[in-house]
Amino acid sequence: MRLIVRFLGFLFATGAIVFAIGAAVVGFFVWKYSQDLPDHKQLANYEPPVMTRVHASDGSLVAEYSREKRIFLPIQAVPNLVIQAFLSAEDKNFYKHNGIDPEGIARAVITNLRAPGRRQQGASTITQQVAKNFLLTNEQTYERKIKEALIALRIESVYSKDKILELYLNEIYLGLGNYGIAAAALNYFGKSVHELTLPEVAYLAALPKAPNNYHPFRQRQAAIERRNWVIDRMRENGYITREEADAAKRTPLEVNPRTLSPNTYSAGYFAEEIRREIVERYGEKALYDGGLSVRSTFDPKLQAMARKALVDGLVRYDEARGLRDPVDTIDLSQGEWGAALAEIPALGDVHPWRLAVVLDVNDREATIGLQPAREVSGKLSSVRETGKILPEGIKWTRKARLTQALKPGHVIYVEPMADKRGQYRLRQIPEVSGAMVVMDPNTGRVFAMVGGFSFDQSEFNRATQALRQPGSSFKPFVYATAIDNGYTPSSIVVDGPIEIISGNEVWRPKNYDGKFTGPHTLRYGIERSKNLMTVRLARDVGMPLIGEYAKRFGIYDDLAPYLPMSLGAGETTVLRMTTAYSMFVNGGKRIKPTLIDRIQDRWGRTIYKHDERICQGCDADEWRNQPEPQLIDNREQVIDPLTAYQMVSILEGVVQRGTATVVKSVGKPLAGKTGTTNDAKDVWFVGFSPDLAVGIYLGYDRPRSLGNSATAGQYAAPIFRDFMAMALEGKPATPFRVPPGIKLIRVDAATGQRATGQGGRTILEAFKPGTAPPNGYVVGYSGAPAETDAPSAGVGSGSGGLY
Repeated sequence: MRLIVRFLGFLFATGAIVFAIGAAVVGFFVWKYSQDLPDHKQLANYEPPVMTRVHASDGSLVAEYSREKRIFLPIQAVPNLVIQAFLSAEDKNFYKHNGIDPEGIARAVITNLRAPGRRQQGASTITQQVAKNFLLTNEQTYERKIKEALIALRIESVYSKDKILELYLNEIYLGLGNYGIAAAALNYFGKSVHELTLPEVAYLAALPKAPNNYHPFRQRQAAIERRNWVIDRMRENGYITREEADAAKRTPLEVNPRTLSPNTYSAGYFAEEIRREIVERYGEKALYDGGLSVRSTFDPKLQAMARKALVDGLVRYDEARGLRDPVDTIDLSQGEWGAALAEIPALGDVHPWRLAVVLDVNDREATIGLQPAREVSGKLSSVRETGKILPEGIKWTRKARLTQALKPGHVIYVEPMADKRGQYRLRQIPEVSGAMVVMDPNTGRVFAMVGGFSFDQSEFNRATQALRQPGSSFKPFVYATAIDNGYTPSSIVVDGPIEIISGNEVWRPKNYDGKFTGPHTLRYGIERSKNLMTVRLARDVGMPLIGEYAKRFGIYDDLAPYLPMSLGAGETTVLRMTTAYSMFVNGGKRIKPTLIDRIQDRWGRTIYKHDERICQGCDADEWRNQPEPQLIDNREQVIDPLTAYQMVSILEGVVQRGTATVVKSVGKPLAGKTGTTNDAKDVWFVGFSPDLAVGIYLGYDRPRSLGNSATAGQYAAPIFRDFMAMALEGKPATPFRVPPGIKLIRVDAATGQRATGQGGRTILEAFKPGTAPPNGYVVGYSGAPAETDAPSAGVGSGSGGLY
């Protein structure tokens, strides 16, 4: 017995010594590896990189910007099914352990000993993974594992389980560029996390270990097996029934990566302009990591209309110049044309145009092969689509036979012909380019912006970055300066020869047609775009004053005080010109163009708002019979509102009788001005309805003449017409708003003098109080009923036709 007691004492003493030594060793290593551990408390202020998303005015998605595709989701918003799936796959004892799972470690050791040749199974808890992802590296060393365990213990002592799980579910990489469950649900299945089914949730939970090993297309079978394994774990843990598990495992793996928003194809220039503005305002980090929510002014319907109108105009001009060489050529002798055609880059934003190759051609028809699509996995589709081009499809080329326009192997663009299945029209990318801007003239909100034929072809935004001469479209600002300083629309200016001498130089400006017509009213000078009248008027008013008005309207920052500048010889942008014309129709109020209504940070706080109006009384807590809230319009008045309306009336005359009569066919009150520069290097049309302002420019990127006979009325105005016909379809013919104080008086259109009858040359002219011609008959006043059967002051808007 004594020997047994001594032996037990020896064992106890030995065990105590071993325990003490072990504890000392453990303590030493804990002390050693605790010296340079990262501060786990920084997780409290952790803000993961989150996508910035840009939305249209109707809420649809326009663009996303990120380095890591992530949408932050608070743990309270995560469905239980998602949590259950990830706990089953990664850490079933998460809510039981203190950061380290002894059961999991033992299970991993046993599994690894039983299968030494296989990849070793880890035993990291979710907390340890958070420690590794946020605070450590991915190196596979025992030192890193020790540090990971130590940090995990500290994290568990400071943060709640829900906070740790929230960090994990938003940080993990889930393949295909997705970080966090919200982005993965959206980009794998096109759903929010609340819409995911059991098989979909299980597949996402299968990904954290090795996303590339369970790729939904390249490793499909492995992905299904791993998904089913997660489903089995969920059943074992009691989260789902056997029947639910069996049904889920029988479900095919249907991953449908989210396609681009329809807006993406038309909004390239618009979205890029927003991206540049955000970077300039807040920096790249805020754009790509800040999780900003941007509500833009983008109107998808108007954008589609604007793009169609501009593209049709560019194509109309380009095709009138004839057929050029094909995009490329393919050797058809190998038989398989699909792979070769697929390798040729195609513009992705010119739908419904498609790239095709001519397979065979004779005088009756050409057989074409359409560029094959690529599957979601990136694999080339095995489907080969073909179609026909008949003589009707090359009519614009003015070639007598198909064989003169097309050869086998030619790579071309084609467009499906409406109501003719399988038939296509030959197309070609225009050499000419241009831009178009559509905005709200009352607020400056840009509804649509097209910066060229194709954003994929060129990201250079000709609406904001191209400095071009506006030509005659600048003339209204010369006339506005004169009218704001004593002239009237009926003032007479001579349309006759003039010489301007500067030093030893003599400048002899000419009208477009080279003719002189004698004395005429200011209205006539704008409606017929007379250069000589404009130069005389500018000389009388003074270029320094015109330069000041041009600066007020935002056209130029510093207009050189030379008379040729009165004819639009300076350089500006389409956006600036459209904004300036908007100030005519909005009553002379300064507006600032914007593509952004509001920007919110990741927490929903508004950090930018375009509308700076003050609302008095809007912040009242309750109604106590106080005065009604009022919006205070604090915008600067850049021109007399009466002058502004007089210019609207004159510019409406341009459409009714002048250089833009092609626009009359829309049948709604419209106004605007054509602009053709020297040698027709640029053609413009800038115009408006009461609620839409539109600016259009056409020209080559490397300026050259558009043709000896090219005019803005021929090429730019029809684009405006086509757009307005679409935008105003089904809407009432709203007249331009007449400000109080304007007198509408019947005058002779040729002389500007009061008219006593209603002959063919009689029009309604707008005058400020005290400026009307003597004698004659006053038809009506703004805000008062007309005194005759002629259109009232509120209808017809001045020059709405001949009376």
